[in-house]
Amino acid sequence: MKVIYNGTPDPRTFKDVFSVMIPKMLDEDENLIYLDADLMSCLGTAKYGKAHPDRAINCGIAEANMAGIAAGLAMAGFNPICHSFGTFASRRCYDQVFLSAGYAKNPITMIGTDPGVCAAMNGGTHMPFEDVALYRAIPGATVIDVADAAQLENVFPKLVKREGVKFIRVNRKSNTLMYEAGSDFEIGKGVVLREGKDITLISAGYTLGCTMKAAEELAKKGVEATVIDMFTIKPLDEALVIECAKKTGAVVTVENHNAVGGLYSAVADCLAMNCPTPMGRVAIEESFGEVGPVDYLAERFGLTAEHVIAEAEKTLKRK
Repeated sequence: MKVIYNGTPDPRTFKDVFSVMIPKMLDEDENLIYLDADLMSCLGTAKYGKAHPDRAINCGIAEANMAGIAAGLAMAGFNPICHSFGTFASRRCYDQVFLSAGYAKNPITMIGTDPGVCAAMNGGTHMPFEDVALYRAIPGATVIDVADAAQLENVFPKLVKREGVKFIRVNRKSNTLMYEAGSDFEIGKGVVLREGKDITLISAGYTLGCTMKAAEELAKKGVEATVIDMFTIKPLDEALVIECAKKTGAVVTVENHNAVGGLYSAVADCLAMNCPTPMGRVAIEESFGEVGPVDYLAERFGLTAEHVIAEAEKTLKRK
């Protein structure tokens, strides 16, 4: 695994990766089956779906029904992959995923696209801030928030093979470039992107870019930050969290979702039980979504490097 962050956008979109990866996986494994809630064109899988209607099934705008179908297919020996926008892949079908997949031990993989502010002009009805909290509450679930195309390419096939309910939140466009193509990742293990002695910044997905930028700006002020890509939010890499908290004595989480039940809650629970540490958070706070460009929404909800710097400096005063 090689970090090649330089602050620029990833030239490859997540949609482009999915458009190649999902058809390839389906062709290589006859037990895999793909279900979509009338959004194949949004994930780049429409062409494959039209040519292979028995392997890529359009369930229509009926996400709860899609989750039930997926659970039934899993019970019959298939390995289902489901996709919808993040709100509908979480809230809309939560009871079916919780009971028919989680409780009944039917492994399914749910893809929730355009998480948090990445929903942009689709607005508040399509803006999932609570999806991580919901899926973290399912016993045995795996929750992933990927940073860039290279990470998605490596992590997604591994995720699909895991037992239990799996939820991956991913933008359809691109985030900040982080990793070299071909990089390898282990689900359940965080990645240290930058070493520092003063504070630990833990992030994942879309907000990893502003977190790295904040670390660079903090370094100019004499504050050296460790930055962790905690792309697996559940199961959390508790050993790494504790190690870094002991080393730096302060922790700030940065997340493109609601702090309640999200990455902050996971890290705070870990540290409260094992290594009480001054903590701060940059996250969505008691808000519903709204319409707007991603840059505007990031500023509106405080998901910028400037907000990370301010929170880090406030947290450092409590060491």
